[in-house]
Amino acid sequence: MSGGLGGGLLVAGTTSDAGKSVVTAGICRWLVRQGVKVAPFKAQNMSLNSFVTTEGAEIGRAQAMQAQACRVEPTTLMNPVLLKPGGEQSSQVVLLGKPVGEMSARGYHGGRQQKLLGTVLDCLAELRGTYDAVICEGAGSPAEINLRRTDIVNMGIARGARLPVLVVGDIDRGGVFASFFGTVALLSPEDQELVAGFLVNKFRGDVSLLEPGLDMLHGLTGRRTYGVLPFRHGLGIDEEDGLRVSLRGTVRESNTAPPVGEDVLRVAVCAVPLMSNFTDVDALAAEPGVVVRFVDRPEELADADLVVIPGTRGTVRALEWLRERGLAQAILRRAAERRPVLGVCGGFQILGEHIEDEVESRLGHVEGLGVLPVRVRFAREKTLTRPVGEALGERVEGYEIHHGVADVTGGEPFISDDEGHSLDGCRVGQTWGTHWHGSLESDGFRRAFLREVAAAAGRRFVPAADTSFAGLREEQLDRLGDLIEQHADTDALWRLIESGAPQGLPFIPPGAPA
Repeated sequence: MSGGLGGGLLVAGTTSDAGKSVVTAGICRWLVRQGVKVAPFKAQNMSLNSFVTTEGAEIGRAQAMQAQACRVEPTTLMNPVLLKPGGEQSSQVVLLGKPVGEMSARGYHGGRQQKLLGTVLDCLAELRGTYDAVICEGAGSPAEINLRRTDIVNMGIARGARLPVLVVGDIDRGGVFASFFGTVALLSPEDQELVAGFLVNKFRGDVSLLEPGLDMLHGLTGRRTYGVLPFRHGLGIDEEDGLRVSLRGTVRESNTAPPVGEDVLRVAVCAVPLMSNFTDVDALAAEPGVVVRFVDRPEELADADLVVIPGTRGTVRALEWLRERGLAQAILRRAAERRPVLGVCGGFQILGEHIEDEVESRLGHVEGLGVLPVRVRFAREKTLTRPVGEALGERVEGYEIHHGVADVTGGEPFISDDEGHSLDGCRVGQTWGTHWHGSLESDGFRRAFLREVAAAAGRRFVPAADTSFAGLREEQLDRLGDLIEQHADTDALWRLIESGAPQGLPFIPPGAPA
């Protein structure tokens, strides 16, 4: 494409978790393998899984993963609005990579959201002016008629940018034909003009048995189905808040190598409330012989070789939850027995002596578990960085997303610079803490850390010498690209991206309620 705006497509879904994120990533990887310069985009993301770009902006991890599928560096343009839930009623609003305050759902949908439409359209236009194509991801369903007036992520962005819309349905849930038909029929005539057709996701069985239904759907709606993607395990990488995906170890599913040593390592991750960036432990699950599970009872820590307290959007709330469940006492016993414990970000703060929080929980002084000599004060400005350091003799890369500022008063440094000066975290016995997310994705450091854990746990576990987490991610992204290339009508998809929705698509009554 030359001059003006590049092509575009909005991947919407009949429901949340229909597969929009992975389908978007698959289309991106297919396109880049065809030599197309492509970028992902999601106007508004609601997620506790986030990432830091090189310019110090916070975006959803799903868009960072999709940027990787495009083989480009993620930027704040790819996810201009990020909502980070802090409870049932409110979220932190992150605009263009920086937090701008807390807002209730009523306040956000009642006025703030619609005012952001111009901002997100400007970001999309800037991307389309730079790339040959931009593949956009919707949120939830475009047929959420109660939210249509203020929508900026589904038909609002499609209408504003004149994008064709491909609706993805998860047939594994059942009712996909009704969902496809109902999605179109609940849209206004102007919105329906942009809905080009459908993509069936997670199909099991003989496609020929499905084809009569697809033909009838075409007859009822005048819209074709652009592909039927088969069900595949291990494809749900770095989605929004699909915790059950990570509970099953999505990286582990694609890695069938047996353990290298005589023993396995068992990792128990405390499933704290408002868990953030639980994808940190996917790198552990990628190791042959490492078994990762999420737990919420103290007895489930008994046979664990490593206990991980992950990040959380509610550090004080998570600390209270650990105490209520009896997990805090079990963690204290482990630390006293010099059995391995790792705290990441909020988990690191929980392991400290005390927390001064006038920002997140606003509860002021709160006593921590007291395992690590750390005092935490919550600052109003969020730390957003992409640091590099050394730990256990290996290079470590990570990213920081936190309000808590740690004052480390003792212990051993955990992560240092190349001159040995402490950069982050600390260690006491077999308890480690760090603010750095993603550190375990550094292969050499991960192997060194697991060797320490195995020695402390008395396990004859040996980390594989050739496990590349980045390589496994690339394999998964290629598998997504293969699904699109092999099971979708890619010629028709490209026409949509390049030329927009077909003209003359019929209106399906009743349309959006007046």
